[in-house]
Amino acid sequence: MTQPGWQVTATTIYCDAVDDEATLIVKYDEKSVVCTAYPKYGQPYKKLTSRMAGRSQKLGRHLKCEGPMCRRMVEYRNRLFAEDEEGKGKG
Repeated sequence: MTQPGWQVTATTIYCDAVDDEATLIVKYDEKSVVCTAYPKYGQPYKKLTSRMAGRSQKLGRHLKCEGPMCRRMVEYRNRLFAEDEEGKGKG
């Protein structure tokens, strides 16, 4: 079995679901992905909820974290593993 060129990788994205930056961390061996913004926005405390409501009004759209496996996380993880598989085929 070929070892990957990476074990853990991360990227920071703009998450339009919460109108803030979020860091996505992918672990190769676990095939897992974690969003560092989820603890903050997944179950926001009361003060943050009211700030998000104000930002939602300004933006004209509802802001809400999509949860621990949102499409941004899944797409990023899947893209990394697809690129890794593609790279193995070239070697």
